[in-house]
Amino acid sequence: MISDSSEEDDYDFLFKIVLVGDSGVGKSNLLSRFCRNEFDLESRSTIGVEFATKTITIDKKIIKAQIWDTAGQERYRAITSAYYRGAVGALLVYDITKYLSFENCQTWLDELKENSSQDIKIMSIGNKLDLKHLRAVPIEKSKTFSEENSISFIETSALDSTNVDEAFKQVLNEIYMSTVSNEDQVKTEKVKGSTTVVVENTDNKKDKSRGKFAKWC
Repeated sequence: MISDSSEEDDYDFLFKIVLVGDSGVGKSNLLSRFCRNEFDLESRSTIGVEFATKTITIDKKIIKAQIWDTAGQERYRAITSAYYRGAVGALLVYDITKYLSFENCQTWLDELKENSSQDIKIMSIGNKLDLKHLRAVPIEKSKTFSEENSISFIETSALDSTNVDEAFKQVLNEIYMSTVSNEDQVKTEKVKGSTTVVVENTDNKKDKSRGKFAKWC
């Protein structure tokens, strides 16, 4: 079960998610819609690093999502490996009314895979669904692209909120399930004589000594 949580300072897991894609596809508005339920009709490309946080609950565990925006750097292909470092999830965003933004998804995906963990959970997002009457990217092409690259896919509208929560929560759920699965593998019983030793990974459970960043929502 997934639900929203208001407790920002108490969490079991901290997951970093990055937004990638061409400038102007709506990445910043997706972030602000999910974290603050806001939308800026006159949104301009952000300059400088931007991130926000949102806390939700999955299976009674408090998940804090730290979501990073490329902040306009994609216009100059100036994104560095530091942006991707530590990311366990990514939203690959394009504008369904701009075919070139969809074509460029392959380049963004290649860069993402080159600079992040092989276990990162990726979702392709066709944004601006509210402008579907101006659609330039057939949904079948988007589905094929996602299937060929083994990533998730959804269409959203940051303007009217369509599927925005669903997109972020699906990725967070995939990350959580993968994390729990990995922890289960770590909790391997090692028998030494008559003694059973259980190895358990507790690094990111309510760890207040690291992973604490500024909160924007």
